[in-house]
Amino acid sequence: MTLEQVALVKKTWRVFREIDPQLTGDVFYSKLFIEVPHVKHLFKTSREIQSKKLIDMLSLIVGRLDRLDELTEEIKHLAIRHVDYGARPEHYHGVGAALIWTLKQGLGADWTAEVEDAWINCYKILSDTMIKAANYKGQSA
Repeated sequence: MTLEQVALVKKTWRVFREIDPQLTGDVFYSKLFIEVPHVKHLFKTSREIQSKKLIDMLSLIVGRLDRLDELTEEIKHLAIRHVDYGARPEHYHGVGAALIWTLKQGLGADWTAEVEDAWINCYKILSDTMIKAANYKGQSA
């Protein structure tokens, strides 16, 4: 990611920090379960708890986006937990699409091609790191 993209992600995420996490989570999970219904069974906690976890994790990642090396181990542990929940590499595409769609809805007119590219790159870094960690776990078992 470029420095400009990091700045765009941080700036646009501030909007979501002002929104009730449950509302953002409801929008995200509704979209995810409509588009990828076969992943719904992977989510065992309440939507409220799951939404808070989603927003907290995204806030952590966005907050350290300019220092991703500090997050690599946390992202790897997150990936391993997701493998234990039943997540598979092919699920990451649907999650990313639902996340980008949710962000686009929340930002409305502030969603630009540059913002979209920045968020897509951000999610790609996150998902690639998680998939790599998940594959590593699968190979070591």
